[in-house]
Amino acid sequence: MKQNIINKNNNGWNENNQNPWGKSNPGQDFDNAFDGLQKLLTRFLPGGGRGWRGFFAILLVLFGLWSLSGLYRVNADEQGVVLRFGKFTSQTGPGLHYHLPFPIETALTPKVTTVNRIDIGMRSPSGTGFSNPSRSLRDVPEESLMLTGDENIVDIDFSVFWVIKDAGAFLFKIQYPERTIKAVSESAMREIVGGSDIQPILTGARQKTEDDVKALMQSTLDSYGSGIQVREVKMQKVDPPSAVIDSFRDVQAARADQERARNEANAYANKIVPEAQGEASKILRESEAYQSQTVAEAEGQATRFVSIYSEYIQAKDVTRQRMFLETMEKVFGSMNKIIVDNESIGGQGVVPYLPLNEINKRGQR
Repeated sequence: MKQNIINKNNNGWNENNQNPWGKSNPGQDFDNAFDGLQKLLTRFLPGGGRGWRGFFAILLVLFGLWSLSGLYRVNADEQGVVLRFGKFTSQTGPGLHYHLPFPIETALTPKVTTVNRIDIGMRSPSGTGFSNPSRSLRDVPEESLMLTGDENIVDIDFSVFWVIKDAGAFLFKIQYPERTIKAVSESAMREIVGGSDIQPILTGARQKTEDDVKALMQSTLDSYGSGIQVREVKMQKVDPPSAVIDSFRDVQAARADQERARNEANAYANKIVPEAQGEASKILRESEAYQSQTVAEAEGQATRFVSIYSEYIQAKDVTRQRMFLETMEKVFGSMNKIIVDNESIGGQGVVPYLPLNEINKRGQR
């Protein structure tokens, strides 16, 4: 007996038939579990589980378990797709549902609210997409280099965000959904870029380009019956090819200088032209006023001449004398005068007069 205990210890087992880690023999545990199951069947099945009645009861239990295997649950972010012998039959919404047990029917529950992403023209070192944004990206020029409508080459990296809107169509209408989306997105971007000039794509037309690509992708995928909805197309990088980017930037700087000079010239013109127009309008108005004044004076002189002529016809001597005096008054009215009369008394000829105007001026001072 002592020898047997020593042998067991040498084999790594103690006297309680346990392994060195303090656990019982796994084979012995399985035997105990099988014996317990057999006792349970003997207690609940007719005839202790023996005979045809026991066999029928076992089949009935197995059939019940097989029937219950058709229960499945669809979460709020999923859509259920039921297949009968591998053929699509129906779709179910969120909740608890039932289908015929396997292998008659099976159910798939793809997530339809998860936003998926596919990147074109760039890859992360670990593969496709941005699994780790902090890591450097690898450019894929065969996808990103595109020809514009004005025969320039542009390097475009962009991302497509999409969701499943019809799980049945998504699973069975297209064989490789991600490859299809990638091919359609690249084709749509090339078509839109090929119909546009490079300058708008690099500057103000990026949003319009993204919207046009999204609309073209959606119409193409709908024509395939793919069950995919494109949420957004985002252009990550839009640059000229790296080989000519320095020269292109020089051209862009020159265009910016040209645009700035044009704007400054337009601003100067907008300032000078209104001033010149205002000055021209002022001169025109003054000339029109002078014309009106001159014409009015001429018409007045003509009317006065006609009236004087009428009086002259009636009294020639008086009118002639009056015209002479008025003319002398007009000629000598503002001049310093010395009146000489040869017929004056004393023969001196100088006629003294009282300068009333000069006296009035001195009195006002």
